Amino acid sequence: MIPRILVFAGSIRGGAYSGKTADLAQRELAGQGAEVTRISLADYPLPIMDEDLETEKGVPENAVRLARLFASHDALLICTPEYNGSIPPLVKNTIDWVSRVSSDGGKPLKPYPGKVVAICSSSDGHFAGIRSATHLRAVLSHIQMEVIAPQVSVPNGADAFDEDGNFREERLTRGMARLCRTLIEHARLLSTRVDH
Repeated sequence: MIPRILVFAGSIRGGAYSGKTADLAQRELAGQGAEVTRISLADYPLPIMDEDLETEKGVPENAVRLARLFASHDALLICTPEYNGSIPPLVKNTIDWVSRVSSDGGKPLKPYPGKVVAICSSSDGHFAGIRSATHLRAVLSHIQMEVIAPQVSVPNGADAFDEDGNFREERLTRGMARLCRTLIEHARLLSTRVDH
């Protein structure tokens, strides 16, 4: 089985370190034989999570589209930046809205439980977004996703990548190869994919 893996960054800023990390992860996963879908959350704009809005208008269509995408892949890889020591609002808002999706056209749809996911983080400083990754790991575990242990945290983002978009540090290159290998193995073993 060729695993299908969905990759996205938690920032939509041009030149974001999380975007560069996601690009690198995409190449590594493809090189290891996965079928990779790379999306930008900019293509799925969502209002701030609001239960009154949900009651009035229902779950936004972009949340349903994302839930379908999550469900139709064997695994996810999320590359998150760190804002004030925690998860960026874009990431949390996306996770929260998609968690409100329970059906699609009358059929049950469970985008999260049992879905394999990997986390990468990045920041401009020395801490490499580790606090954001830790908080994200807790959230993903709470919604019953299978978060793999290997994690890549990229410090000093402005200097972390060479002109070809690869890591300058061999340690990070090895870490990404290990993360992708582990994600592919778990995706094969634990797939809950639902093709739409």
